[in-house]
Amino acid sequence: MPDHEPVIRSLPIDGADLQYLEYEGDGPPLILLHATGFLPWLWHPIARELAGPYRVIAPYFCDHRDAEPETGGLSWRRLAADLAALCAGLRLERPFMAGHSMGATVMAIANAVSGRLAEKLILIEPIFLPENLYGMRLRVEDHPLASKTIRRRNQWRDAAEARDYLRGKGLFKDWDQEMLDLYLRHGMVEGGTGGLELACSPRREAALFMGGMHLDPWPLLPRVACPVLVLEGGESQNRLYINLQRAVSLFPDGRLQVIPGAGHLIPMEKPGEIIRIIREFFGGAEGGRPIPPRSSIPAG
Repeated sequence: MPDHEPVIRSLPIDGADLQYLEYEGDGPPLILLHATGFLPWLWHPIARELAGPYRVIAPYFCDHRDAEPETGGLSWRRLAADLAALCAGLRLERPFMAGHSMGATVMAIANAVSGRLAEKLILIEPIFLPENLYGMRLRVEDHPLASKTIRRRNQWRDAAEARDYLRGKGLFKDWDQEMLDLYLRHGMVEGGTGGLELACSPRREAALFMGGMHLDPWPLLPRVACPVLVLEGGESQNRLYINLQRAVSLFPDGRLQVIPGAGHLIPMEKPGEIIRIIREFFGGAEGGRPIPPRSSIPAG
């Protein structure tokens, strides 16, 4: 197992400090962006295997900007602007990008709005909801995900109790063991009254879910100029209402790959498969040459 540990860094971007993990490498940059409510440390088993041939950067999109779920949350267009600002601030030209769930959608938006930001994209279970849902002024209690998230349990006596709780939840039952350990170690923090709490609080996560409703990504997909590989879990419940085949048909250069036996959380369930796919799809294509900073996406 390669001994690659990340350095924790932060970058000032448009009035915020964006924290990210960086794994050193001599090859082109690779940006990995996590799902709603999760954290960059869940990329660690994947990132350490890719570090060296790639310079891996994993930003944390949870609490770098203030947002309240009741007032619309944190717009994913704003996150797309922050992703472009990260590339500009680190002087990256056309990095490879792989994102999961929210992270995948934000990457698609960023590449559509900014032009060809990435050399190639891997979108893992992106959240492209039915078009009629976008623009609806849902209250938190009416949003199917934010309404559950904001009521999520957020206190445990210790790591042992938290582990038992997570193992009893269907969301975590198929996770790789190291992924679960990383979530317990980095996804939870000491609470104000003792015990453990979620690092990305239920209110923060709900604000992210609410922010995903502001911009309809469907009209933007034909503007994503780089090659795109979309990964879909063969057992993902999202297949019931998210049409990724249609999304792939809208990308100028897109293809779909179904991962058998995986649910929505493919990186946590099958990290080895994600490593293999990243190596095969990104390969040795050119990218990642330093350039002067360029203008970021308008936050809108």
